[in-house]
Amino acid sequence: MLIHRRETRKKGPSMRPATIRTLAFLTALLLLSSCRPMGEERSVTGTLVRLDLEERSLTVEDGMGVRWNFLVDKDAGIDLAALREGSKVRVTIARGTPPNMISAADRIRKGDRVEPVPY
Repeated sequence: MLIHRRETRKKGPSMRPATIRTLAFLTALLLLSSCRPMGEERSVTGTLVRLDLEERSLTVEDGMGVRWNFLVDKDAGIDLAALREGSKVRVTIARGTPPNMISAADRIRKGDRVEPVPY
């Protein structure tokens, strides 16, 4: 009795497991290196163009004419009454914000700062 055995061949070139792991590692490294660190603080320096004490909001126009809107939480510990429209200020957000996050206004929370800047 003759039994025919069918050979199965892999089609195309095969990659060794070490090569696959190396490529996966390099891809992950490339993706992580392009991300902005989340713990990085961010500052905006400019002229205070709008201040609303009731809404606890302020708008800062930077040197390039871009307006940044902020909402100040009540527990942030920031005295808005000490600020004046037309004065130069620096607003520092202590936590990182993803670069692709778009919002109408950033929240100023406890740990963030709004401070006058000398001319």
